[in-house]
Amino acid sequence: MAVTAPDLKAFLLATPFFGGLADQSLDLLRSMLVERRFDPGATVVAEGEPGRSLFIIESGRLAVSKRANAGGIIPISVLERGDFFGEMTLIEMQNRSATVIAESPTVLYELTAQNLYACYKADIHAYVIVLQNINRELCRRLRRADDRFAGREVGDDN
Repeated sequence: MAVTAPDLKAFLLATPFFGGLADQSLDLLRSMLVERRFDPGATVVAEGEPGRSLFIIESGRLAVSKRANAGGIIPISVLERGDFFGEMTLIEMQNRSATVIAESPTVLYELTAQNLYACYKADIHAYVIVLQNINRELCRRLRRADDRFAGREVGDDN
């Protein structure tokens, strides 16, 4: 179902994914979103499966995990309202890098690679802003991962 909620625009502008977009550009991208609902325990995406879309979390809580070489499951992060995931498949055109499971009733907005390409064709400026927003978020995640790897808490300057 296409998204038409009146307060959706304010929510999207407040997310890292859509920040900085002009009204007309946001309206274009908003028209491309499809609402997806998941019950607690539902797998939204599975590590290794093909993926050609990303998701913005409107509500709910999701757990991100990866399979360990020994076969166990390694928790990676928890995602909540305003976060997005799945962007790596749009950038590198590879299979899903992790599994994402809904921990509570969840509402997501899906943007497919095909629709992102349509945005590129229709509004190159919006497309560039979206890519900058994705890159900014990927850099934040990389910094947090670096800090975890180094054994420091995020935000600890010591």
